[in-house]
Amino acid sequence: MSPGLSADETMKLTSYKSFLHERKVLVDFLAILFGIGSWIGINSTFVQFPLLVAAAPEGWDLPSYIVVIIQLGNLGPLAYTLVQKYSPKKILDANVIYGILTVGCAAALAMCFVYDVTAIVGGVERSVWLFVVVFFLALVGCSSSVLFMPYMGRFREIYLITYLIGEGLSGFLPSILALIQGVGGNAHCVLRNNTEGQPEYELYTPPPRFETQHFFAFVTTFMAVSLGAFILLENLRICRKEYVAVKIEKGNKYTYDESSKFNESGEQLSVQEDSQVTSLSVTTYRILLILMAIICMFGNGIFPSIQSYSCLPYGNIAYHLTVTLSSIANPLACFLAVFLPHTSIRLITILSSIATAIGIYAVTTAVMSPAPPLLGNIWGEILVVISWTILNGLISYMKLSITSIFRFQGGKSLVWVGGVSQVGSFTGAILAFVLINYAGIFISYTPTCPAVP
Repeated sequence: MSPGLSADETMKLTSYKSFLHERKVLVDFLAILFGIGSWIGINSTFVQFPLLVAAAPEGWDLPSYIVVIIQLGNLGPLAYTLVQKYSPKKILDANVIYGILTVGCAAALAMCFVYDVTAIVGGVERSVWLFVVVFFLALVGCSSSVLFMPYMGRFREIYLITYLIGEGLSGFLPSILALIQGVGGNAHCVLRNNTEGQPEYELYTPPPRFETQHFFAFVTTFMAVSLGAFILLENLRICRKEYVAVKIEKGNKYTYDESSKFNESGEQLSVQEDSQVTSLSVTTYRILLILMAIICMFGNGIFPSIQSYSCLPYGNIAYHLTVTLSSIANPLACFLAVFLPHTSIRLITILSSIATAIGIYAVTTAVMSPAPPLLGNIWGEILVVISWTILNGLISYMKLSITSIFRFQGGKSLVWVGGVSQVGSFTGAILAFVLINYAGIFISYTPTCPAVP
């Protein structure tokens, strides 16, 4: 026993040393970089909404269009699934991932130049090229659910967690950059003289520290780094030695060794933990899949579409902080999962109840736009930012927990998780698009300046 340490403290110290000793840091690092490439393109688009919404012809409705286009990215994994099911020659998932990440690099680079280019469609000005590029970025994100996560299923469970941390960083890194970039501030009225020499007010919004073009140059760099990380992850011998699957077939079909039923410290799972994680009943299996679909319906479809209506009445700064801090909450939740229980079905149930209560408040502020509760009060701004941040953190933690549970069910179960996630996300996106653009439930507010008497 170490001097000055109790028996429990010594046991914990030994456990942490074993935790670090039983893993390859290089594989962790590559898994994180690989995960960053999954959603960084789409997350970067989301954190740029405060700037894009102000300039796009779609205005506050832009998020609802973008969310629907993102769901069209499911055409990629759908095509992959059909080929794997009906084609006589199965495709290696690694080859598809190579192609997907290459497309992501090209799309991120294109975004630097076309994000503000518009075109007339049906007599209406639209952000056509922005939509096209977002579609290709969405191909990467949507495909990651049925390709990237199942690919990581061939590794030991500890590397799935680090991959998910990387997936969380795909939102964290753009958010930090967006915080540095800023939005300039809230719009305010300034007095100027018109061409006739008469004084009048005009609405002025201070510019950000750097433009969206430079922002997406950063994103392009990380997409290229993610592609390089995957090349190493797939080809280095040290990485292949960390496989836990004894048989890997095309289409993400794995056969696991009995040693896969060990925890991160190399100790065999307890009877209770093993029974909960590796022996799910059919009913529990289906309920968790349904819960995952509902979480993604709101978290990926409805909430992002209505966030502008919930936050923008409180000002550009409140919206900016909400978007960026919400994205930071994602990787933070994944990081905490390394140290906290993340395969407890009871905990998932409790967090679902808390998220439901906060979600009701978020929806209420959006429905009451342009006059949500505590409008014009600093506490209203603080409350809406905190609520959205906690809500997104809870959603991320629950998705990670359910994914970790299904990892023990085999590679095909991770494909099921990815599939229901995309179905739920698509349903939420379509529902939000119809409610925003046709039902008239959500109303935007355009500030105006008073006339000079």
